[in-house]
Amino acid sequence: MSEESASNIAELSVSELAASLKRTIETNYDHVRVRGELGRVTIARSGHMYADIKDEKAVLNTVMWKGSVQRLPFKPEEGLEVVAEGKLSIYAGRSNYQMIADFMRPAGAGALMALLEERKKKFAAEGLFDERHKKALPYLPRTVGVVTSPTGAVIRDILHRIRERFPVRVIVWPALVQGDAAAAQIEAGIRGFNAMTGEDRPDVLIVGRGGGSIEDLWPFNEENVVRAAFESQIPLISAVGHETDTTLIDYVSDARAPTPTGAAEIAVPVRQDLMITISEYGQSLTHALSRLVRHDRDRLRAARLPKLETLIAQKRQTVDYLEAGLRSGLSGAIKSKRIELTRTEARLRPEPLQMDARRKRQQLIDVAVRARPAVTRVIGENRTALASQAKLLETLSYQATLDRGFAIVKDASGRVVKSAGAVKAGDSLDIALADGRIAADVTGAGAGGKAPKPAKSKPETPKPESSEPDKPVASPKTSKDPDAPPQGSLF
Repeated sequence: MSEESASNIAELSVSELAASLKRTIETNYDHVRVRGELGRVTIARSGHMYADIKDEKAVLNTVMWKGSVQRLPFKPEEGLEVVAEGKLSIYAGRSNYQMIADFMRPAGAGALMALLEERKKKFAAEGLFDERHKKALPYLPRTVGVVTSPTGAVIRDILHRIRERFPVRVIVWPALVQGDAAAAQIEAGIRGFNAMTGEDRPDVLIVGRGGGSIEDLWPFNEENVVRAAFESQIPLISAVGHETDTTLIDYVSDARAPTPTGAAEIAVPVRQDLMITISEYGQSLTHALSRLVRHDRDRLRAARLPKLETLIAQKRQTVDYLEAGLRSGLSGAIKSKRIELTRTEARLRPEPLQMDARRKRQQLIDVAVRARPAVTRVIGENRTALASQAKLLETLSYQATLDRGFAIVKDASGRVVKSAGAVKAGDSLDIALADGRIAADVTGAGAGGKAPKPAKSKPETPKPESSEPDKPVASPKTSKDPDAPPQGSLF
């Protein structure tokens, strides 16, 4: 290329060149299908998957967005051969091309079988297939729950067979049994039935679908379906595919049916057979009872027991002897009690009682005669002692002291005046004498001064009727002082 032609080429930025390459590749490779082995597989926290699809000569970076990852019918694992569909694109940030995958599936039955065996070993190691986890199926369920497609032949076969054998209530949980969303709906059906309460809760579950390829039956190999079947508290019957088809749910279920019709036969007994069995049992029981009655009758006859009259006659004779002895015993007892009563009656006559009463009365009179002088003497002694105490009390009383010319002087507050210094001129005094009281006012000095002049008073002789006395200075009272101290004290 000449320098002139080279200089005419337009200059592109790196971003422009990357955008041009991206448009070219996405236009020419807008839909491609690639087969290879999964290398590095990473599912980010966002839910997007980043993986490598490789063969012996090349590696293709692959991206699958979250929505497509959730629709995958299997779990992508390193070393699994897959077929991916999508488009090619360029990631300009690293200058490399990559595949944006919209769909991915294992490449052929061989890869699925290898994945199936790997999962089978994993679940077996966890103990999900152990027989100790199997639950017994109810003999005669009242309600049967079925998880399957509501429009397929499977549900028709199950309903027809149950109706023929033993009509019971059937509840169908609609679910896809093939495709990307089938596993989630089957799991929801199993867990939904287990979450039910009351009379609607089934006694046994049937999970099934018709035959198909391993790809068609793959939802029943998914881990979420297997674990839901293992955790079911309701006994579960798996009926997936034909008799030769095997899925992982068959290993964890409580019973496996070769076909959906076989599952219905396992779930309920044949009503007619049950009626025949009950009838046969009833006849056998009747025959056995008849034989037992005949056998006991023969034994009773062979025993040759005495007649009823003979057995009763002996007992009747014993009763007669007892009756005669009872009569004789009662007569003797009555005679003995009559004699004892007569003796008691003789002791209870009134004459002895009257004599005893007269004797007790005379004893009482004698005691009273002897006690009268003693009582008189005691009363006289007590009267003499009382008079002596009264005379002593009168001698020691303060009234006797007042009769000898003494007086009790109290101030206006009622306190006894014991010293001249305790009063002053103008104080009012109350003077108690032997025959009355005098109110007086102090006109002279108290202690330490001149002797006070005697108060002029002219007591008035008490009259039969009370009157107000003249009081130039003091006036006597004609009644005893109610506030006077008790007898025996001067104050």
